[in-house]
Parts: sequence; structure tokens; C-alpha cells
Amino acid sequence: MSQLVVGAIVASVVATPAFGYIRITEVMSASGTSGTADWIEVTNYGNSAVSMVGMRMDDNSYSFATSVALLGVTSLAAGESAIFFENTAPAAPIAAFKSYWSGLSGVQVGYYNGSGAGVSFSAGGDAAVIFNSTGSEISLRAAFGQATTGSSFYWGYNAATGAFDASYVGVNNAGLVSSVGTIGTQVTGLSSGTPTNTGSLGTAIGVPAPGAVALVGVAGLVGSRRRR
Repeated sequence: MSQLVVGAIVASVVATPAFGYIRITEVMSASGTSGTADWIEVTNYGNSAVSMVGMRMDDNSYSFATSVALLGVTSLAAGESAIFFENTAPAAPIAAFKSYWSGLSGVQVGYYNGSGAGVSFSAGGDAAVIFNSTGSEISLRAAFGQATTGSSFYWGYNAATGAFDASYVGVNNAGLVSSVGTIGTQVTGLSSGTPTNTGSLGTAIGVPAPGAVALVGVAGLVGSRRRR
């Protein structure tokens, strides 16, 4: 295959319309854990930025009517994760939350007013889902079991399709419990609280680097051509 043809293929693939989709990659029900609120981590599995304006979340009622607004984060870049925690106001509580979780340098942190609307995670098990401004569910429903003090639940997804990755979900897609040593680089943060809690806030599993989806496509096309 000539360099000219390869260049044309690369240009064609890179010019493919960009996409982005939001997934819930980690959740913590704070019951039994002092010093932190409930929180969710959301991640943009895709190769273009996604606007978070108008997005809302709900717990296991999966109802747009009872959902609450996700505030404080306006956009997620390709491959980026952000944290939203339960609170009623921004500035000072966000600073305290970031400090508790070792500063979260470079990680966007937003919030939602869940307690006032009855959207608070139960210690016995719950779930989370995200809606866009028109009420369509734009994430998969992330269910989880009984809270484990000091630990979160996490999920992984197929970066190409957005489906759950069976390697990183529990029974019935109910999430796996985080703990040191079981998630490799997924566990990256230690809180400053007592006890010191583990978490991986701002780091999700299997998210391709920006542009990686296009490059995978190029490699597949070129490799296929060479084998003929």
C-alpha cells in the first residue's frame, strides 16, 4: 500500500465524527465512613468533549422527575473523569472534600443537592443513573450492594461500545468493591481522614487516550490491507 493511500485512510478515519458518552465509573455510599459524603465518579468514554450542562442524576428509583442537577462541572474532555458529591453549596465544601481525598489535583469536583430531594445512597445498597436535560438516560444503571466502610464500588466499560466490561463488574452489573491491591492502578488516592480510606477518584478503568479510537481504526485498516 502506498504512503499516499495510507495517508488517505488516516485522514478518513481521523475525520470520522467524534463521539463521547458518559458512564458512572465509581460510587461511594458514605454510610459508616466518617469525614466524607456520598459521591459518584463519571467518565467520558469517547474522543470528544461532552457538555455536562443540564445533566441530572437519580438513585435506584431511576426517575427523571425526582432527579437532581449535577452542578459545578460544565464539560468533560475525552477520557476525563469528574467527581460529584452530595452537598448543598459549592466552594468551601468542595475544598474540604478535595482535601479529605488527598487534594485531587487536576480533578474536577462538582456537587448535587441530594438530601433535599431524597437522593441519598442507602447503606444497604442502591444505584445511580444519569439523565440529560430532556430526561433521557445517558449512562447505564450502576447498581451496588451493601456499603463497605472506607471503600467504593467501581465499574469498567468497553471503550468501543460503552457496554459493561465483565472483568470489572459484579453480579448483575452490581459493581466491585475497591480495596488496596485489587484494582492495580485504579486505587490511587488515600484520604486524610481517620481511618485512612482508599479511593480512585478521578481515575477510571480502560479509558482510551484522546484520539486512541481513531488510531485503533487506522491500525485495523492498514493491518487488514497488508494481510491480503
